[in-house]
Amino acid sequence: MRLRTLVFRYSAFALIATVANLATQRAVLQFGQSALFFTAAVGAGTIVGLVIKYLLDKRWIFYDTASGLRNRSLQFSLYTAMGVLTTIVFWATETVFWLVWKTNLMRELGAIIGLSIGYFAKYHLDRRFVFTDQEHIDAA
Repeated sequence: MRLRTLVFRYSAFALIATVANLATQRAVLQFGQSALFFTAAVGAGTIVGLVIKYLLDKRWIFYDTASGLRNRSLQFSLYTAMGVLTTIVFWATETVFWLVWKTNLMRELGAIIGLSIGYFAKYHLDRRFVFTDQEHIDAA
């Protein structure tokens, strides 16, 4: 795959997962604005975004054809593990924006900044440790 195609797809998939994440957070926050609801919103959004991004990356970024429950479970576990560090960046950025400005707009801006940094790092971790049998992009 050409670099331009990779960047476009990965960015589009990151955007799709981000929108799903934030929509899930908004849905949870409709029930309340306390710290408990905030924590639940961030957690639920992260799970939704993770599953969507995994499915899109597996098929359209890394062209992975691994099958079988055991293989897929191990792969998803590795994918999730690679996301732990990048998720900490996302959560920390979103939380700082929430604590400083205490508005949903700024919370979401923090989430977008944190997710952008995290997704950039995550691609490189996934390519190196999760989808190791796949061909890489063309140099051209």
